[in-house]
Amino acid sequence: MSELPGWRELGAIFHNDRSFVLRIVQPGLAGLMDGSVSTLAPIFATAFATHRSHTVFLIGAASAVGAGISMAFSEGLSDDGELTGRGNPVFRGIVTGLMTFVGGFLHTLPFLIGNVHTALTLAYLVVGVELLVISWIRYRYFKTSFGMSCFQVIVGGGLVFAAGILIGSS
Repeated sequence: MSELPGWRELGAIFHNDRSFVLRIVQPGLAGLMDGSVSTLAPIFATAFATHRSHTVFLIGAASAVGAGISMAFSEGLSDDGELTGRGNPVFRGIVTGLMTFVGGFLHTLPFLIGNVHTALTLAYLVVGVELLVISWIRYRYFKTSFGMSCFQVIVGGGLVFAAGILIGSS
């Protein structure tokens, strides 16, 4: 069985901070941010339009899967890693795609609860935790002020969330 490109270099990545940030943290953070934010509008628009948790769950799961696949290809095809030193494109694509899926799917899970209002309350909480985790990663690895990072991430997420509410309520 042949090895997936990039896996053999994984050990070396974890021993080099710059390499770890370029090859894992940055693509993972981009995916987490995209998944967490880009799926908000379809999920909350569906919740406000239909008031049906099962429907919201299906839309959220489909959005998370679609976003994960899209971001995996986008990252994998955007840079071969030679010029930038960002490593194997297949490996980065997998990291980005998985984290995009996770970011979109986590706030979809509450809609397994039948009561849409309870699910929405829990989903709001999950989104808040996601945004704090994104802010902490930016603070930890990119030396961004935690307060400024929270502000930036909350403004971005808030804009998409508002769009979802406006569209779903019309």
